[in-house]
Amino acid sequence: MYQYTEFDKAFVRSRAAQFRDQLERWQAGRLDEDSFRPLRLQNGWYVQRHAPMLRVAVPYGELSAAQLRVLARIAREYDAPEADVYELASATQLKLGTLNLPTHYAHFTTRTNVQFNWIPLSKAADVMDLLASVDMHGIQTSGNCIRNISCDERAGVAPDEIADPRPFAEIMRQWTTLHPEFAFLPRKFKIAITGAIDDRAATDWHDVGLRLLSNEHGDLGFCISVGGGMGRTPMTATVLRKFLPWQHIMNYIEAVVRVYNRYGRRDNKYKARIKILVKAEGQRYIDDVEAEFLAIVEEDGGPHTIPQSELDRVRASFVPPQRRARTAHNPQASVAALNAMAAQHPMFARWLQRNVASHKDPSMRIVTLSFKRLNQAPGDASANQLDLVADLVDRFSAGEARVTHTQNVVLPWVHVDDLFDLWQAARSAGLASANVHLLTDMIACPGGDFCALANARSIPIAEAMTERYQDLDELHDIGEINLHISGCINSCGHHHSGHIGILGVDKDGQEWYQITLGGADGSNASGAARAGKVIGPSFSAAEVPDVVEALIATYRDARCDVEGRTERFTETVQRIGLGPFKSAADEVRVKVEDLA
Repeated sequence: MYQYTEFDKAFVRSRAAQFRDQLERWQAGRLDEDSFRPLRLQNGWYVQRHAPMLRVAVPYGELSAAQLRVLARIAREYDAPEADVYELASATQLKLGTLNLPTHYAHFTTRTNVQFNWIPLSKAADVMDLLASVDMHGIQTSGNCIRNISCDERAGVAPDEIADPRPFAEIMRQWTTLHPEFAFLPRKFKIAITGAIDDRAATDWHDVGLRLLSNEHGDLGFCISVGGGMGRTPMTATVLRKFLPWQHIMNYIEAVVRVYNRYGRRDNKYKARIKILVKAEGQRYIDDVEAEFLAIVEEDGGPHTIPQSELDRVRASFVPPQRRARTAHNPQASVAALNAMAAQHPMFARWLQRNVASHKDPSMRIVTLSFKRLNQAPGDASANQLDLVADLVDRFSAGEARVTHTQNVVLPWVHVDDLFDLWQAARSAGLASANVHLLTDMIACPGGDFCALANARSIPIAEAMTERYQDLDELHDIGEINLHISGCINSCGHHHSGHIGILGVDKDGQEWYQITLGGADGSNASGAARAGKVIGPSFSAAEVPDVVEALIATYRDARCDVEGRTERFTETVQRIGLGPFKSAADEVRVKVEDLA
């Protein structure tokens, strides 16, 4: 993991002290609400439906065990609202008929950040000091700036990796932090980077997507895509450069953002994202970026060209960790012992199949801890669970974890010989569900239970789906399906990219849900990034589980074998079209109407 320099540490501490001063002046009435609002937002503090929400930056998804323990402490000691606020929220939710709202929790987001939903603003400065003690903060997790840079959760350990993207992500983090020219963009700006063949970072759904690759001469560079995004007008990114030498990546991003800053709309926030500019201007935008890039490099001397020495300096923080010595380790013997253990324990065998992935080091594996379970919202982690994960990370993964795009946690440095012990420990903690990439491994935003922007609740829908599909045999037979749930059109639950997407909509003050089919995030299993298509009028909350079940039944009836394997859900949708699925969903609606 990257180790903060003394400058980094001093900067984060000074930022926390600055926020404490701002908060105290606001509390004393010396700073009005309009002045304080942008200051708290710049540090990740929102005001949501019932209470403040803090978004903590987790650059490229990496967390140390020490950081996990501080997040656990914040959840345990601070993530509980003032009594009157909670009573009001509970009364509101009781009226709506939802579950009790969880407190003392953290929430993993789809962009690998961490959120807290109940911390009172009166305690915000204490929380920022705690975060700073382990080199964490909320800087640029909000506002119209370049947000926290996300990455492939298997960066540095994936067998299909061309180059480790984390050093570049770290250099970009340092460069973009409080960048004076890009502090007030037309709208928020998100960058994702991967160095692997399989795009696990969903780069084509970002304002800028970066993919490391080698050209025909073996030189390392980036394929650069611009203009992806979800929300009201979902668009996948356009390739601007098929290959750019790595040294110039920040010069090029500066050109991309500078042209956006110059021409992006500021009169309408719904049309202010860079995707709208790229779509409207087309080739003219691309030409302007190229002209700006040439001016930066040729006229200004390429001020942000990355020297080899700087890349080497940052790369030195991303070397494989030192692990305990293993006497006369025999990889073949370890795998044989693992297979024997799997034969004795079918649940362990299933976990190995779904939650354990290959590693570039043959003696290691990449393990996903599943945070998808009954009576817990997708991506939520209690204070106790965070402490348990920290212990597992220290014991089994050299003190390092990764937050995933799908709201789980990855342990990237697990030795083959430790897999059975890890499985037992994770199982005791309730984090060993063998459901990774299956239907219950869903993505969901907090929705109307917390978010003031939401039209409908996401958590009860996720809970209903999890409760209905508890049979692992059935889940494995269905196969890999990405179910994504958003409470509003802003698509924080990435419903557009779900194989099955669920979108909460408002209909005369009531909660309803649109269903989309055929979306993809751009990974190998999903195919090229694309937005799903709506399959008709919206459904009530009570209808949604039956509709999803009907869609899956249609797939199971229609799927066929493809080159010795079972056809995936998205492949069947593309082959037979939306018609049969729409008919199945309509039948559910008719049955409900008949019963009514």
